[in-house]
Amino acid sequence: MTDLPALDRTPLIERLARFAKDFPDDRAYTFMDYMTDPDGVATDVTFGELDRRARSIAAAIRRATVPGRRVALLAPQDLHYVAGFLGAMYARVIGVPLFSPDLPGHGDRLLAVYRDAEPDVVVTTSAALPAVEAFLAGDDVRRPAEVIVADEVDPSLDWTPEPIDPGDVAYLQYTSGSTRTPAGVIITHGNFATNAEQLWRTFEGIPRESSGVNWLPVFHDMGLVTTVALPLVYGNPGVIMDPVAFVMRPVRWLELLSGQKHAFTGGPNFAYEYLTAQVTEEEKKNLDLSGVQVFMNGAEPIRESTLRGFYEAFKDCGLRPEAQVCAYGLAEATVYVSASSRFREPTRAAFDHEALRRGVAEPCAPDAPGAIQLIACGTSYGQHVVIVDPETGERRPDGHVGEIWVHGPNVAAGYWGRPEATKETFQAELTGDLGGEDGDLPRRPWLRTGDLGVLHGGELFVTGRIKDLVIVDGRNHYPQDIEYTVSNAHKAIRREYTAAVAVDTGDTEGLVVIAERNRRVPIALLDAAEVAQAVRTAVKQQHDLRVEDVVLIEPGGLPRTSSGKIARSACRQGYLDGTLPLAKAQTAAG
Repeated sequence: MTDLPALDRTPLIERLARFAKDFPDDRAYTFMDYMTDPDGVATDVTFGELDRRARSIAAAIRRATVPGRRVALLAPQDLHYVAGFLGAMYARVIGVPLFSPDLPGHGDRLLAVYRDAEPDVVVTTSAALPAVEAFLAGDDVRRPAEVIVADEVDPSLDWTPEPIDPGDVAYLQYTSGSTRTPAGVIITHGNFATNAEQLWRTFEGIPRESSGVNWLPVFHDMGLVTTVALPLVYGNPGVIMDPVAFVMRPVRWLELLSGQKHAFTGGPNFAYEYLTAQVTEEEKKNLDLSGVQVFMNGAEPIRESTLRGFYEAFKDCGLRPEAQVCAYGLAEATVYVSASSRFREPTRAAFDHEALRRGVAEPCAPDAPGAIQLIACGTSYGQHVVIVDPETGERRPDGHVGEIWVHGPNVAAGYWGRPEATKETFQAELTGDLGGEDGDLPRRPWLRTGDLGVLHGGELFVTGRIKDLVIVDGRNHYPQDIEYTVSNAHKAIRREYTAAVAVDTGDTEGLVVIAERNRRVPIALLDAAEVAQAVRTAVKQQHDLRVEDVVLIEPGGLPRTSSGKIARSACRQGYLDGTLPLAKAQTAAG
């Protein structure tokens, strides 16, 4: 185990000031507006102009509040959002990156986060102001001292930057709530700067030349770091678009990447499935992806079928297989923990499924009976990552499954207003003998990720979440494996829209499968009993498990987090409460 490399903890807002002085006319960000014109209208902002806007907003913020208080961003994803976030950093307040209240399907989350953060100031835009005013007029919403409209701030306002310590809190990154109520992760200026540099070193970009192209929501950890932070490490240009524009016409993402000489981008596994399914052959004729160095795939389980399908779909557009970089991260580590290299294809390894359930990664031939193929999330840079027995706190040897623990300058300071949860998650201690190669590992503090993984061949393989494990008859089963089997069990099941959860049956834990029906199968032709039998047979054959209940629900009914992950705990609760939207042909399924 080697010492961690030195990383520059200089707050990124100080680097913005430097770039604005050294090359003020260089392009900092481009926003592609698809609402004004379906073909997109590009708006650029230079480092000099961005710095001026951020300082004006900082001055407006400090008229209304003091350092250390919270400022919520309730705005759509555009250049004003970026300027508002950076303005909060200049003002030495704590940013709370959120979204416009008119974003569909996120009302409950917005209210919960807003009430938890208790912001003194709201930053929005003139376009979003009516929705913000309506939200703030709600009975359960505390009115802020000031609502600042970023695109109407007096440009003559100026702000003289104050000293910022790397340990000062920069913003609160609220978790997606896949396993619990959203909690505000406390990200310091040092966390933000070092994690961006760690990601930069992993990608091996070219200062002031490589460009980032992103549609990911900036109120999520992955979107915020890749969209806002990465360009500020070495003065690189960034291109952003609204996530809704991607969902409405996914080829737009690839069109923005086309022709770029040295570009980096990323998204969750489902985004690549979506591109593969939606982009037409006619649209592909105009794409040139040869300049894309990284298509990072993270935020949810990575499927071999996704990597293979995406490559086959776009290889004739110049896509290189090694550009598909597989990554692992979480908000509690700012975002990035590990990633594969952009210079070679991600490592695939086949393990004996039964041995893996017992906690041991036994390599086997890919076509061996009971083999399961996993994709490595590469190695880490600038942080320690170890596999630990979650019960004892002892480090597990390579090849053994355990909880992923992280130690490094990117690990957040804790949860906002939650001292007990902070102690449990962020202050873990390694036990046992730390002699030999472990001698320079710190005893504490370690971040407990709650994720299970194994180190094999020097690379990290993520196997699942501790809280989501399905334990039946004393045997561990990873829900994503069962869900993959269920997705392929019958044509009436919507691919990738299934949940496998364990429920108390009185005597033991039983497996319940919840699946959305496929819209392409007419409801009149849906034989729920046939679907249930196909699921039971497939799960029995593949996993030697008996399915207690099969629940077919309407499309869109599966509880998911704001980042699109399956919210298994919410699925389990919905099943127990009887609140899931059952498919009309459900009566014969269970």
